[in-house]
Amino acid sequence: MVFSSLVFLCAFLPCVLGLYVICPARLKNLLLVIASLLFYAWGEPGYILIMLFSTVFDYVNGRLLEYYEDRRNKRAKKRILIVSIVGNLLILGFFKYTDLLLATWNQLTGFHAGLLKLALPIGISFYTFQTMSYTIDVYRGEVKAQHDIISFAMYVCMFPQLIAGPIVRYRTVERQIRRRFVTDAAWVQGMQRFLIGLGKKVLLANQIGLLWDEISTGDLTALNTVEAWIGAAAYMFQIYFDFSGYSDMAIGLGKMFGFRFPENFLYPYESQSITEFWRRWHISLGTWFREYVYYPLGGSRKGIGRQIVNLLIVWALTGLWHGASWNFVLWGIYYFVLLMLEKVFLLEEMKRWPVFVRHIYSKFFILVGWVVFAVEDFGRMGSYLKAMFGIERDFMGTEAVYYMRMYAILFVVLIVASTRIPRKVKDRLEEHMLQAEPGLDVRRGRKIGYIIYSVYTLLILFLSIGMLVGGSYNPFLYFRF
Repeated sequence: MVFSSLVFLCAFLPCVLGLYVICPARLKNLLLVIASLLFYAWGEPGYILIMLFSTVFDYVNGRLLEYYEDRRNKRAKKRILIVSIVGNLLILGFFKYTDLLLATWNQLTGFHAGLLKLALPIGISFYTFQTMSYTIDVYRGEVKAQHDIISFAMYVCMFPQLIAGPIVRYRTVERQIRRRFVTDAAWVQGMQRFLIGLGKKVLLANQIGLLWDEISTGDLTALNTVEAWIGAAAYMFQIYFDFSGYSDMAIGLGKMFGFRFPENFLYPYESQSITEFWRRWHISLGTWFREYVYYPLGGSRKGIGRQIVNLLIVWALTGLWHGASWNFVLWGIYYFVLLMLEKVFLLEEMKRWPVFVRHIYSKFFILVGWVVFAVEDFGRMGSYLKAMFGIERDFMGTEAVYYMRMYAILFVVLIVASTRIPRKVKDRLEEHMLQAEPGLDVRRGRKIGYIIYSVYTLLILFLSIGMLVGGSYNPFLYFRF
């Protein structure tokens, strides 16, 4: 089940919210566990066992870490931590990377070992990182071990952020797991945030995704340069509005249940450098790798040479985390090279560049990076990149002209929606409303603005449901990660 489905919107979510409101406080965590297991079981009932095993496995590890901490047995604590990390990585590696390793072995050796063709458990990359961060934080003494297995299971299985993040560390929600309140205002704000995310996904990502699919699945050897750049731009916007839309929906749902999840995107396409882009894109993943990989390896404390090695490890792992294909590793190394070049040579120099030049520079490399990310077959990737750089290709064809005419308005909407402009317009309208009527009470003026915004989000809901009823194209790009 996914958030942008009629089953979720019209049946699952209303039922869960209704039960949550009437449920006694002491049973709310249990209700969320049951709802989350039903949510997960909708598509993959057998894989519930893997998630339940991970839950029990790290619950026990957390209790053991606490036990040995009380007895000041550092050696035993370290062994438990190693067991936890290795166990989690083995589970993730088996289901996500076994076929990649077998296929690579077959290509290198000429053998024909059969692939397992395992379906990837939904959300395994996200909940594995969450349980690992929990045991690491318990080991470090940054959080106390959770004694209530129901509460811990809710943290691991919680459906609002189970399948697409953001990656929520236990210490972020530790207090909210024990006790939380949902005010009427917070509930409405959460619902509005959810509907904004739904609109991003259904009204924007799905629509521009059709263009990317049409271009990327065709004959790439016949692709002209302008068409290739249009396709890359389409994917750039599709993956942003798809993933940030799901993050908005997760944050909104969390708020409706009394949780405060961390922000995952901060207008990344406004960035003026690659370094800035990665501070704004998938923030929870970047934070996780920084806290649990980069800093433990030494970060930048042991000289520039060691820092380069540490960054290479982090970015290779970041790429591999995204999928079981070598193009993701290449994508991670691509960004490692760009970030190192900026850090060593460009960042100070770039401050003297005009703003529009910095924007062009960052968008150019981001677009190229998304092609490396999206096209898994290296032969087709090479053909696509040749088209983008005009190597043995025409500059423009009739298809490019057609796409520009058909999608021009949508691209303008996507560009505006990916910036702070909509937020600034909303704030400016509220200010203008108060200035237009000097005698208007501030509280009343805000109430009017609140009503207008509520109507706007309800319109998004109706349009989204209409799109879902009338269309069948509703992919979720991060489902495979």
